[in-house]
Amino acid sequence: MVYITSWDDFVERSVQLFRADPEKTRYVMKYRHSDGKLVLKVTDDKECLKFKTDQAQDAKKMEKLNNIFFTLMARGAEADISEVGGKEQTEAQAPKKGRGRKQ
Repeated sequence: MVYITSWDDFVERSVQLFRADPEKTRYVMKYRHSDGKLVLKVTDDKECLKFKTDQAQDAKKMEKLNNIFFTLMARGAEADISEVGGKEQTEAQAPKKGRGRKQ
């Protein structure tokens, strides 16, 4: 198992691993509240990539990685992930006005 220290490296290699064999690739998140550590693991049983952090700001990065994997799973391994963003992208969109009752 390889712990990757650079977040960008981890994301890039994880996406490559998924695209190489989407049927066998798994993505696991493990959080230990007592230590305050988050470990992300991507594996295809031949290669295992891990990223460990204890920084709170990395939660946003993890959310973006989740969105990347959701996009790849839903649209296929060859999907364009350049427009995939995190929560800040969806919050920037204007809220839609409904015809419902005001409360």
